[in-house]
Amino acid sequence: MAITATVRGRVTEDRVSVSIPSYNFPHSIRDSTTKVKKGQQIELTGEITRIDEEGGRVTVDLGALVTVDIDKIRLVEKYRPPKRKKRLRDMVD
Repeated sequence: MAITATVRGRVTEDRVSVSIPSYNFPHSIRDSTTKVKKGQQIELTGEITRIDEEGGRVTVDLGALVTVDIDKIRLVEKYRPPKRKKRLRDMVD
């Protein structure tokens, strides 16, 4: 699952504070490689751990458990490498 968050600012050299829609708590992520700026959109991906269908909320594992409204997430597929048609041993001969 993916959630689009907005960068609020850099907390330390390797951490960025983000605002997650419908999640009313501060959250920071590790980001030491990119040069994100305040107001920039960033995509956070994680696995779903719980679905509350009555309340319309979903808990996603982003390193920390984050519960957001179901309409704030979207499905993204995991990368799966292509399958081989021939066995590797057959390719050597």
